[in-house]
Formats: sequence, structure tokens, C-alpha cells
Amino acid sequence: MASTSTMMKASLAANALLLLALGALLLSSSSSSSSSHGQDLSLSPAGVGCKRNLAPSTSPRDISNLRPNVNLKETRTRIDSVKNTKKITSSMKLVAAAKVRRAQAAVLGGRPFAENLVKTLYGVNQKVVAEDLDSPLTQIRPVKNVLLLTISGDRGLCGAYNTFVLKKMLARANELQGMGIGVKHMAVGNKITKWLSNRQREFDFMNGQAVSDILNTKKTEEEQGDALSSLAEEVLSSFTDGEVDKVEIIYTKFKSLIGSDPVIQTLLPLTPRGEICDVNGKCVDADEDEVFKLTTQGGELKVETEKEKIDTSDNLEGFMFEQPPNEIVDAILPLYMDSTILRSLQESLASELAARMNAMSMACDNADELGKKLNLQYNRGRQAKITNEILEIVGGAAAV
Repeated sequence: MASTSTMMKASLAANALLLLALGALLLSSSSSSSSSHGQDLSLSPAGVGCKRNLAPSTSPRDISNLRPNVNLKETRTRIDSVKNTKKITSSMKLVAAAKVRRAQAAVLGGRPFAENLVKTLYGVNQKVVAEDLDSPLTQIRPVKNVLLLTISGDRGLCGAYNTFVLKKMLARANELQGMGIGVKHMAVGNKITKWLSNRQREFDFMNGQAVSDILNTKKTEEEQGDALSSLAEEVLSSFTDGEVDKVEIIYTKFKSLIGSDPVIQTLLPLTPRGEICDVNGKCVDADEDEVFKLTTQGGELKVETEKEKIDTSDNLEGFMFEQPPNEIVDAILPLYMDSTILRSLQESLASELAARMNAMSMACDNADELGKKLNLQYNRGRQAKITNEILEIVGGAAAV
């Protein structure tokens, strides 16, 4: 055993001497080749401060980006963290995409009711002259107070969706106050509700609730209808009681998966034909609706939009009304207002989900970009560390 250990020690010593000799040989050969090119390769006694350039002079290597002091463990931790974050954002993107499709189904599900309601409104108004229509919901009076019903999202992580809604509300409130008109606020959505409730000294905040209190798949249709009716009744009572003279609704109109704009529309007073007009007096046809279809093409999400026009050409001249047309209109207009609020909520929800999907998609892209930078930084640091170790070995061999 003693002889074996002695032989192993002798072999290790011989290998060490061979390595030192090889290093000295490489160093001497590089020095001779450098001196032939007129390069300064002077060595200090301790081998410190050496000026070396082993690469060919025609293509010098740029080592300015090498960071030998990079904390490799910390960089690996950051890379793992970015990968986990990307998994979360990717999952949220897929969930938002599925919910956008569900929001579209909700819009299409309410289409038959809206279609028949518009037909009935058009048919009844064939029997009624607009000047003779006397309904509290169509009464136009001098505007002293305006109620702003603002619809936002319940949660964040949806880009600037809630910020755009808030800016639209503040701009409209400042415009009305500049004309000497009082402004009252109602909100649907946790974000705008919390913002207004924390500033009740500055804003006349009446009431607020979450979007999930009305549009919630966990609730039955009756419960959702009751929540919608309670909101509509509160808005109606504030208008019919004379507390406010005009009601405007601020919501985000869905256009596409990459574009949605906050809009302001006059909710009350209603026009005799059941149209909804914006603040500039431009009325939106009640018989037009935008349908968006979420499809896939080449493995990528794609949205297709088209406008469908509801057929309102039915002639109700042959129908007989048991009740006076005024009473029928008074009964239909609140229903139409409920459907208008519901469609505004559905469009806002679809816009929020589309904004969240885009935000999560951008987050995934940013995670990919950051991961590439961190991997590059990690590889450069590891390479610089290995290079420094080789230089130390060669320098030590030269010193010996």
C-alpha cells in the first residue's frame, strides 16, 4: 500500500511539472510571436500588469462587455423567477381569451330580446305622434344636475383600461362643472368605486357596486336580472324625482381585441324611438349592433368584427293595442333602458378582458426579452470567470 501511494504521489508530481512546462512553453512561444510583430509584452516580476494580446491584430476581441464579477447564483435565481412569471402571465392570457369568448356569447344571448324590443318600439311609434308622446323618461328639461354612471373593471392587470375610463370621467366632470352644472356620480366596478369613495369630499358620490354583482356566472339569471333592475331603478328614481336632469353613462365600447375606446352616451332622457344619443346630440341607431368573433388562424388568435342590422321593417298597422300607446311606451322604455345598461356592461367587460389579454401578452414578450438578456449576462459572466482562472494559472506558471 505504501509503495502504491508513493507511486501515485510521484505521478501527480510529474503531471504538475508537465503542466508547468507546457504553460511556460506556450508563454514563451506567444512572447516570441508577439515580439516579431512589434508588440509590447513586457512582464513585471510578479506577473501583474501584463499587457497581452493573444488574438490576431486584424480582429481584436472586444471584452468590454465581460463582467467577471457577475453574481452567477443571483443571475440564475432571476432567470428562474422570470420563467415562473412568464408561466403565470401566459396562463392569465389564456384565461382572458376564453372569457372574451364567453362575453361574446353573452352579447349574442341578449340579441333576440333587444331585436324584438326594438321592433316593438318602432311599431308602437307608428301609432304615436312624437309630439303627443308624454313620458317622464323622454321629458327634456333644463339641465342643472347631471348623473354620471361610470363603468370600470373590478381588477387590475389590464393595462391602461381603468386609467382611460377614469380620465374620461374626470374630463367630462370638469367640462360640466365649467358650465356651472352640478355633477353626481354612480359607479359600477371596484376600481372606480374605491377611487370615488376615497374622495367623497371632492366628488358627490351616490353609490357604487362591482361588475361581478351584476354579471356573474356563478349567479342564476334571476339573480343577475334582479341586480340589474335595482341599478336601473336607482337611476330612474334619481331622474324621475328631479334629483338629476340628465343621466350619462361612461363605458368602454368594444371595437376589437387591440382597440377599445371609452365613450359617453346620454342614457336619460330617452328619445321617442328608443335611441341613445351621445353628448354631442349624435344618436346611435338602436337597430345596429357590432358582433365580434374570436377565431384562430395558423395557431394565432384572430378577431373578426361585423355589423348586423336588425330588421325593423315589420309593419304593426294590423295590430290592435288593448292599452293606449302611451302606456305601452312607458312600459317598454324602461325595459329598453335595462337592456342598454346590460349591453354597456357586457361591452365594458369584453373590453376589460381584451385589455387584460393584451397586457399579459406584452408581459410574456417582456419576460422572453428579459430572459434572453439575463442568459446572455450569465453566459458572459461564466465565460469571463473561466478566462480569469486560466489567466491566473498561466500567470502563476510564468512566475514559477
